[in-house]
Amino acid sequence: MPKLHPLLEPFVPTSDDPFDAVKAAHLLNRAGFGGLPDEIARIQSMGPQAAIDLLMDFPDARAEEVSQSDLPDLSSIEGYPKSFQEIRKLYAGKTQDERQAIQQMLQQANREAIAATIAWWMKRFANGPYPLHEKLVFMWHGHFTTSAKDERAAALMWNQNETIRRFAAGNFREFVKGISRDPAMLDYLNNTQNRKQKPNENYARELMELFTLGIGNYSEDDIKQAARAFTGWTHEDGEYRFRKYDHDEGAKAFFGKRGNFNGDDIIDIILMHPACAPYISTKVFRWFVYEEIEPGLAESLASILKQADWDLRPLIRTILSSKAFYASRTIGSQIKSPVQLVVGTVKLLELEMPPPLRLYGSLEQMGQVPLMPPNVKGWPGGRMWINTSTLFVRYNTCVFLAGGSAPMRQIKAIGKGANKNARASAEATGSFKPTVDAPPKELVDYWVNRLIQRPIPDDKKQILLDSLGTNPTESSLKQMIQLIVSMPEYQLC
Repeated sequence: MPKLHPLLEPFVPTSDDPFDAVKAAHLLNRAGFGGLPDEIARIQSMGPQAAIDLLMDFPDARAEEVSQSDLPDLSSIEGYPKSFQEIRKLYAGKTQDERQAIQQMLQQANREAIAATIAWWMKRFANGPYPLHEKLVFMWHGHFTTSAKDERAAALMWNQNETIRRFAAGNFREFVKGISRDPAMLDYLNNTQNRKQKPNENYARELMELFTLGIGNYSEDDIKQAARAFTGWTHEDGEYRFRKYDHDEGAKAFFGKRGNFNGDDIIDIILMHPACAPYISTKVFRWFVYEEIEPGLAESLASILKQADWDLRPLIRTILSSKAFYASRTIGSQIKSPVQLVVGTVKLLELEMPPPLRLYGSLEQMGQVPLMPPNVKGWPGGRMWINTSTLFVRYNTCVFLAGGSAPMRQIKAIGKGANKNARASAEATGSFKPTVDAPPKELVDYWVNRLIQRPIPDDKKQILLDSLGTNPTESSLKQMIQLIVSMPEYQLC
């Protein structure tokens, strides 16, 4: 058994380096979408290992298996045709105008179902029973990418979410085999068009380039041979189907092996490639910890995954328990994704999640709408979330959620990156009504600890105190909170 990298050894609290409220909040931010003061206090009192036990106590199951009441409203697509054959039957005997009307009706029903699924998921991010599970599902959604903009069947997008949910912390080998049979994925990467007479290489290419190995670890001939193995993999009526007459039964030469391989065989061979385990395990590490990893860390992470026979839970537990996870370079260093920013703000201000149509524009401008990754590579993340235009939208969205607006001169005093041409106000939501129940200094400390969850410089605290005034009102307290959510520190977790 290879020796564990020192940074992956468990973090053990000491008197000099305790598991304090900052670290407890950090765990809830990275392994979920943030925590309220009472949640942070509970996690802190449990200690890191028991807290991780709690967060990892979720079923490897579809949402509909866990609860029949907490599901998206897909009633708009009840009776929706599940295949082109059914659509053709609807069109039979209809005029061109009637066909166009049917098409518009189906498109509208599909848009409503997609919006309902996004709304359900955003609420679940903020208030679902298993925050770590949701965070993992969202991570893999950006890895095994399918977009509702291209796959226009809402039912298939929902079923793919359920597939990812089942495997998010399960066995990665079975995960890849499951996603390779997923109808939305088969559509998105054109494997429904992959036949022995005319192989389509899209899925085989992305399977290796993005899903399992990374660029440079396969050849063009490997792609061609793998594509032949996936011929005949399609779907019908929303279910995976293997069409034997479309499958290439000939021998394939792949990664130095030769045989009459099918798609599952190709996946098994890929997972034996020395690049696979480091590629996947570092992807998980970077999602939860930081981007630039130290020498030897990838190999150590890979060994954990392989020793567990590709089960993901031991890897996830090791990462969330590690010294690297609680290092000073990690805490408060990750730029919040747009979804993390919006969901975290809703959660920490204890708001109702706004309707998706109200949030859609902001999320789109910030570069991230659930179910709609920009392309097969998913969302780039990291520093790519921040530029002059997205920063303004990020500030304005948080101010909007916090009930109104803050003067731009004060936002600029606290956050140098504010857009000079930004308008000075945002439409108030009207739902956020904080209570003035303490002296000014205590209110500043409380809201900084609640929202930023890390210490900030005294000069910034003074700006907040000045904005609050000596006799705080609900209006001045709102303005002070809006300044906090406009701070650069609030963009990080």
